[in-house]
Amino acid sequence: MPCDVPEHVTVDGDRLWLSLMELAEIGAYEDEQTGLRGVRRLALTDADAEGRRKLVSWMEEAGLTVRVDAVGNIYGHRAGTVPDAPPVMIGSHIDSVATAGAFDGCLGVLGGLEIVRTLNERGITTRRPLMIAAFSEEEGVRFGTDMLGSAVAAGRIRLEEAYALTDADGLTFGDELARIGFAGPHGVRLDPSPYAYVECHIEQGPLLFRSGTDVGVVTGTQGISWQEIVVYGRAAHAGATPTEMRTDAGLVAAEIVRHLRTMVDSGDYGHLRATVGHLTLHPGDTNIVPARADLTVDLRNPDEECMVRAEEHLARYLDRLQETQGGLRITTRRMARTSPVAFDDRLQKIVVREAEALGLTHSSILSGAGHDAQEMAAVCPAVMVFARGEYDGISHSPREYSTVESCARAINLLAATTLSLADEE
Repeated sequence: MPCDVPEHVTVDGDRLWLSLMELAEIGAYEDEQTGLRGVRRLALTDADAEGRRKLVSWMEEAGLTVRVDAVGNIYGHRAGTVPDAPPVMIGSHIDSVATAGAFDGCLGVLGGLEIVRTLNERGITTRRPLMIAAFSEEEGVRFGTDMLGSAVAAGRIRLEEAYALTDADGLTFGDELARIGFAGPHGVRLDPSPYAYVECHIEQGPLLFRSGTDVGVVTGTQGISWQEIVVYGRAAHAGATPTEMRTDAGLVAAEIVRHLRTMVDSGDYGHLRATVGHLTLHPGDTNIVPARADLTVDLRNPDEECMVRAEEHLARYLDRLQETQGGLRITTRRMARTSPVAFDDRLQKIVVREAEALGLTHSSILSGAGHDAQEMAAVCPAVMVFARGEYDGISHSPREYSTVESCARAINLLAATTLSLADEE
């Protein structure tokens, strides 16, 4: 039987903070726009490889048995008193966007590691095993598909499909994974499936900060639709070509951006959010009318029906652009698509119960971002805890920030939830 578990197990917030700050130095850069020190640790880069090696060493120091699967997911296993029982998994990611802070993803992984360190120091053994997971390419920035490692583990994306994905330089995910030494020997499917999956993440939104609430209980995630649009026009001399004779790919790209905002503002597609995060004009010279425009469209919606209608409307709009402008051609490519996910109601109630036992104020929040938890929800009950961010919760920016206290509160709640689940029959 497991050792008696104290009423509350609290982690060492200062030690957790030091781990976060040490990992943040791997891939650190000086951000010219903000004057702050940011993090640039894109998936399968040398910086990511260094961060992975650091994480593995910390896991091993904490007594975890580490394995790496064929898509590069890292798992640290801590035995329970019932060794063959399905484990409680704590997970997230350590890869980043190009302009990141220290907390996105990393808080969930290092928070899980800090829970293990605390249990070791307290001599606490859980009934079920615990597993700390760091999933590959959660951000999707480099290879164009977010939550890639967890999606492969959950069976939504085939390993061969993941290996074939390419970055902007034409390098494949499979080759880069092998290059950095993290194409592991283990199979990608989780066997057995976890008993439950829990994840802590910085909110990446303003709700907790503005209300002064300690933690968020995440009810689920929005649907996400990513696509790449390429507009083919015709290069022409900027001074000698009359306006009415131009097929300007840059102008068409601008019309698409403006139309997306019109869709959002119309309210016809529910709580739609639309972002063009990448836009490149070719050949990119001052005195040449653009011959081609490459842009990406990121749609988010908590309602699947509204998302489908928005996607269909955008497709019709692109068709109309081609029909009404002679010589124009538009192609699209699906990059990623996930439906809205509701997290397990029973697990949400456990999080609420443990938050109240710890004296933490809490609120229910639907996540605006995608997370590995939504992939894990397909194979086991899943839930998330949000830590409060500062500066209106800004994220994907060097301005992303939380505090020692906010991080510790959220991880203490994660620990209480984990221990409750890990000692269930």
